[in-house]
Amino acid sequence: MTSSHQFEQSHLRLLGLAGFASMASMRIGDPMLVVLGQEFQVSTGEASGVVSVFAVVYGLMQLFYGPLGERFGKLRVVSLAVTACALFSALTALSVNLPMLLVMRGLMGAAAAGIIPLSMAWVGDQVPYERRQETLAKLMSATVIGMMSGLWFGGFAADTLGWRSAFVLLAAMFALAAVLLWRARQKSPAPAATQPPSLIASFRLTGQLLGTPRVRLILTVTAAEGALVFGAMAFMPTHLHQQFGLSVVAAGSVMMLYGVGGLLYSQMARRWLAWLGERGLVRTGAALVAVGLLVLAWGSGVWLGMLACLMTGLGFYMLHNTLQVQATQMAPAARGSAVTLFACSLFFGQSTGVLIMAQSVDMGWLAYAFTGAALGVVGLGAVVYRLVGRHVSP
Repeated sequence: MTSSHQFEQSHLRLLGLAGFASMASMRIGDPMLVVLGQEFQVSTGEASGVVSVFAVVYGLMQLFYGPLGERFGKLRVVSLAVTACALFSALTALSVNLPMLLVMRGLMGAAAAGIIPLSMAWVGDQVPYERRQETLAKLMSATVIGMMSGLWFGGFAADTLGWRSAFVLLAAMFALAAVLLWRARQKSPAPAATQPPSLIASFRLTGQLLGTPRVRLILTVTAAEGALVFGAMAFMPTHLHQQFGLSVVAAGSVMMLYGVGGLLYSQMARRWLAWLGERGLVRTGAALVAVGLLVLAWGSGVWLGMLACLMTGLGFYMLHNTLQVQATQMAPAARGSAVTLFACSLFFGQSTGVLIMAQSVDMGWLAYAFTGAALGVVGLGAVVYRLVGRHVSP
């Protein structure tokens, strides 16, 4: 194994640890909504602000992290973001009312926004296109496990230890990742002597990217994906609790199957790509998500709920990882800005979806909302199918 490959693999593992904690922090509030509503004496829809505020701020901050990564270096900015996450996670555990909790979750979203997208951009810089889907899938494995762990432990903590304990554990994980990343950066070889762009030039470049038709199309599709899939996902534990009669911790445990579906994809990414091709992944993924949401909406047995979560997870990651690869290649000369714009669109879409779903849950219309999301994913899959077909290699 060459030293450059060892460097790539060691940093990929550390970025995976940071991505694990970041995704756990993003999803850890989903199974807590019922408990948070009871503690702060608000409806479940109002409590869902802990999910939507994270997504809104996460998406907004991408407009800043892209230029910061271009100017100061992607790994340096990731290390600072992980350090800030450790601090804000600890402060979140000390929240005494819902407004304070919302502010702390917003700050967590602001810090976490600099981790996964810039890690993806770093992979795009280091890994050739032909190996990129497989490498991004490895990074995605860590984030999927983080999502699963966040969903399960969020429900477990809410039911047993208290929801605050979940954020204490998150703070410890972020602190460990921060220490390891700073140590790894100190041991890394010095980068080639190049003049990084100024902040003003980096922000100007972001505007130029938005003027490119293909970039705008990818970002629009990504926002729609976030609204349809992530918006529905935020309320899957609530639906499992209300319609399937599961406890909060059991609903969070069943939702882990969503992550298992993602792992089935990420661990076999090379084979899936060989069997189906990029366009086949899009078509199969959209179909699995749509069927999974419909089964979840109208099914009545726990086993059907489990199957629906597994199908939705597998389908989503087939579709989403293909979009991620497109994002890393839509502007190779400004990959940090391009990938963070991709994440910005994804999480603005998610926040919109969560807000719409929040209205549905308070009115008892979640099943109809899931059905609408399923139909939307079918249309989305058709658009992405054509988009991938027009892919231009570097």
